[in-house]
Amino acid sequence: MSLHTLKRMTKRAYRRVGRGQSSTRGKTSGRGGKGQTARAGHKARPELRDIIKKLPKRRGYGKNRARTVNATRMRAFPVPLEALEATFAAGQDVSPATLAERNVIPMYSGKPMHAKILGDGALTKKLSIKGCMVSKSARTAIEKAGGTIA
Repeated sequence: MSLHTLKRMTKRAYRRVGRGQSSTRGKTSGRGGKGQTARAGHKARPELRDIIKKLPKRRGYGKNRARTVNATRMRAFPVPLEALEATFAAGQDVSPATLAERNVIPMYSGKPMHAKILGDGALTKKLSIKGCMVSKSARTAIEKAGGTIA
C-alpha cells in the first residue's frame, strides 16, 4: 500500500429537497401531485380501523364477546319420548351414538349432536339413558316406566 493508492473517505452529500427549479428535487420534490399524499406527515387511513369502527358498540365486558363465545356452541337436538318408544326395544341403552345410528338425531361434523329427551308422548319400555339431557317431565315418565338415567 502506498500513499498514492489511498482514496479519500467521502460521505455522499444529503440532497436537500424543494430548492430551486431543478428537474429532480424542486417544486413538488418527489411527492407527485396534490392531495393527501403531497402533504407533510401524510398517512393513508388504515382499512382495519374502518372495519373496527363499523362494528356496533355493545355494552358489557369485551363488547362483542358474546358473539364469539356462543357462535361455536352446539345446540341440543330435541327427542320426544314417542321417538324412543318407536325405535328402541325394552332394556336397551339410549345414548347420542345409538340415537344417531338409528337416525333419530343428526350427525354434526362427524359426531352425533347433543340430545335432549323431552316428555312428549308416553313411554312403556324400560330404557337406560346415558349422556343425554332429560327434561323434568321426561325424567318422571322414564322412571315411572322403570328406566334409569345416568
